[in-house]
Amino acid sequence: MSMQTSTIFRTGLIAILSMVLAGAAVAQIASEPSPFETDNPNAVVPGELFTEPPTLINLGFEWLIQGDDNRNASVSVWFREQGTTEWRDGLPLLRLNGERVFSESRVDVIVPNMFAGSVLDLKPDTDYETRFIINDPDGVIGNPERLALVRTRAEPQPYAGGRVLHVYPHGYSGEKLEPAFEGLMCAYNEWCAGTDWATSGRPRVRAGDTLLVHAGLYKYNRYEYTNNANVNRSTPLDGTYYLTADGTAERPIAIIAAGDGEVIFDGNGNYALFDVRAADYTYFEGITFRNSEIAVLAGTQFLAGSKGLTVKRSRFENVGAGVFTNYSGSSNFYIADSTFMGRNNPDHLMGWQGQIWEQFAGLEDQVFPPAMASYVAIKLYGPGHVVAHNYIADFHDGINVETYGNPDGSVASGPGIPDGPKYPPREYWDRRPVAIDFYGNYITNSHDNPIEADGSMHNIRIMRNMFINHPSHAFCNQPALGGPVYWIRNIAYHLPTGSTRLTAGSAGAIFYNNTILSETNVIGASNVHWRNNLFLGEQSADEIFSVTTLTSYSSSDYNGFRPNPDTEISFRWRAPTSKILVDVTDPDYEAELESREFATLTDYSTATGQDRNSVLVDYDIFVNVPPLDARDNESLQTLYDAADLDFRLRSGSAAIDRAMVLPSITDGFNGQAPDLGALEFGADAPIYGPRPQ
Repeated sequence: MSMQTSTIFRTGLIAILSMVLAGAAVAQIASEPSPFETDNPNAVVPGELFTEPPTLINLGFEWLIQGDDNRNASVSVWFREQGTTEWRDGLPLLRLNGERVFSESRVDVIVPNMFAGSVLDLKPDTDYETRFIINDPDGVIGNPERLALVRTRAEPQPYAGGRVLHVYPHGYSGEKLEPAFEGLMCAYNEWCAGTDWATSGRPRVRAGDTLLVHAGLYKYNRYEYTNNANVNRSTPLDGTYYLTADGTAERPIAIIAAGDGEVIFDGNGNYALFDVRAADYTYFEGITFRNSEIAVLAGTQFLAGSKGLTVKRSRFENVGAGVFTNYSGSSNFYIADSTFMGRNNPDHLMGWQGQIWEQFAGLEDQVFPPAMASYVAIKLYGPGHVVAHNYIADFHDGINVETYGNPDGSVASGPGIPDGPKYPPREYWDRRPVAIDFYGNYITNSHDNPIEADGSMHNIRIMRNMFINHPSHAFCNQPALGGPVYWIRNIAYHLPTGSTRLTAGSAGAIFYNNTILSETNVIGASNVHWRNNLFLGEQSADEIFSVTTLTSYSSSDYNGFRPNPDTEISFRWRAPTSKILVDVTDPDYEAELESREFATLTDYSTATGQDRNSVLVDYDIFVNVPPLDARDNESLQTLYDAADLDFRLRSGSAAIDRAMVLPSITDGFNGQAPDLGALEFGADAPIYGPRPQ
């Protein structure tokens, strides 16, 4: 869509995303004072355009403003690859201001007066010109335009011009390539041992080096104090590989399988197999990590953590956690095309709480609550992370942003907690969880959620994932701290207790073109929006769509719904009255919301103004997706394989040509209009899980 032909789209979508907010809590941060003055508080004064850390395929932006008290300003976005002439439409930025996210003494964040949003699905390692224009019917004081030139990140690669050090397992008797070392730490450091001298070696490796690890099992006895290289060449007692040398983005320190057979690092039951908290830009590829509580410990909250960690085409098995950091200074990880196999029961779906699961205690030796043998495949905090095309099974959670609490530099509210900023001051912005991408992952059989965006802030992009077999909510924002948190073209199937978790005033979640095959029940959210989704239930609740929002500018439209049969209430919309655009002020305030319930889509859309362009659908819209019933105990614990299903739309189905145009998301649609749900009719299917080499 060109700049000249996008007027109709922008009029509709921008109006939705930029509704008026009156009486909101005071924003805690503002742009630099403007040289322009106005007596009109409703006019907008544009401030700084802030560019977040780029990822491989996405760019995130935040535009601070002043004024616009009536919140009717909007920002249009265009972008183009540098050197080309035609501008392409981007999604408009999301209007933010004053949404308050509060959860007891754990979280209290007030979103600033700003816009935020992403330019999506770009080429890696490419320069892009981006253009932003702010519009306000009440006037724009100052320059309404901002331009930014940003380069997307390149996929991390080993440095071609560095030294190559060859690592062999103990007892290897074949010909060795030089320089050759027995055991990883003997190559990595100038000295290695299984005694107190293990810590005496300083790094031999330097930025750009590659440690080429040859096939074999690297497993030691950490309980034997020894100089015997066959027994231990890690560290005594903990058996951890402590990596402490720094690479750079262009010259990482690479630990790569040599390609002559499987390379296995076995922790022999230890706590942390690799500790990279003191090593920036470490690169792993082709490695099997197994038999450890944490395979790669990359950060610890408030203590230390690494930057630029890469894990590619590796395998994790028999681990409690795969890659773990909850350190705010961790940034720019790239975890891709790997397999994570947890230790939880691989044969039955089982949730960690709820009567629905308690009934299975003792059946086929099942235990309730289930033992959390594996906690999380990947946990991250900080900016710029990319987790793409991984296969994850049998963990409590799949991929998480650390819930964390208030972001660094800001303070929660509660008894005995001193008052302080409710949003991070500028000097802490490099530690915010922003610009994070989770895409192309296949996640199955958790105890809780496949992905948690909990604790994240701005420009979180969760796109084209397969979520299948999850006892709790696949779309988890508990809570999101401002947004946008984009959920785009994900498929979610077999979610017996519901699809979506939005709590504590969770702010800025946006759902575009998802196929959601369980009921949606939003407990408490603000500034939340749904477009082009399919909602078909699993009998986890009567209502197919129930929303409690603290802002009357939350919105929903152009969706497809299948209400559950034989239910009196199919839709619920609980929101501030039309005269009150936001109903949240402070932690002690009890929101006063108007709750309305409806039996039919027509009644709901007529009364609320929501979903006026939405339609009714049924499971026959899919090529092969049978409806499930969470009330059926015989099938409740069944684990389904997406390979046995077909989520594509049938030709002529009610979901075809019923969606609205969303730049970068529905580009290249077939037919008269885009289709509802994750898969456009006639388009190539995404790859879920590791990509072919």
